[in-house]
Amino acid sequence: MSDRLWFKHIVFSLFALMLAGSMLSCQKQNTGSAQTAKPAERVKLVIASDATWPPMEFVDENKNIVGFAPEMMKAIAEAAGFDVEIRNTAWDGIFAGLAAGNYDAICSSVTITEERKQTMDFSDPYVNAGQVLVVAKSLNGVSTLKDLVGKKVGAQIGTTGAFEIQKAAGVELATYDEVGLAFEDLANGRIAGVVADNPIAADFALQNPKFKDKLKIVGEPFTDEWLGIAVRKGDTKTLTLINDGLAKIKANGKLEEIAKKWLH
Repeated sequence: MSDRLWFKHIVFSLFALMLAGSMLSCQKQNTGSAQTAKPAERVKLVIASDATWPPMEFVDENKNIVGFAPEMMKAIAEAAGFDVEIRNTAWDGIFAGLAAGNYDAICSSVTITEERKQTMDFSDPYVNAGQVLVVAKSLNGVSTLKDLVGKKVGAQIGTTGAFEIQKAAGVELATYDEVGLAFEDLANGRIAGVVADNPIAADFALQNPKFKDKLKIVGEPFTDEWLGIAVRKGDTKTLTLINDGLAKIKANGKLEEIAKKWLH
């Protein structure tokens, strides 16, 4: 090979190497750009629910958590573009679990109160669920807690129903881990009444086959209570996601549709 040919061969080889390197660099840059453009993963929120309060939240015969609140929560997630897991959680430790970070929020018929606002934040309200009094169908002349002075009235422990009974002078409070146990005792004559959220009372006293012939709601709701979804204090990211979805299902009529299905 002549010197001139040898020189051309070297120049051509170097050019080929430079071209290959340039193409590899572009490929890497394009790959990096594609990775950067990859859509962010959907947020998944874990929601605690004490699924013992039909029709608000309960476990059906197929072991699924169903009711007004779970269906509402899934609609909120769909509207706001996040995923949701609903986890059955006992009421007596539900707020401590939120503070400890065991889940992201509580959607379990939690009444918004000034006291609770000190330790947690709440979504916009979604249902007004005042407390009502349930008594035996055979009992007449009773319309308020004052009519049960000297009697024992039941409520689930730590609920606003229990707080209202404590305010009624002369009425003895009987607390239960689950509100269904209170209705059992009422139907069997062991207590004189039960105080519960209006939707819960309506389900047990008016729709439940075990109780609808034995129990009745008397008087009018004696509290004005709004339910909200609780999140950890200062968790604005989760709160914003939930409120966004809630606002959307209020505006498009989905919330009212779910309420008609479960609460009316």
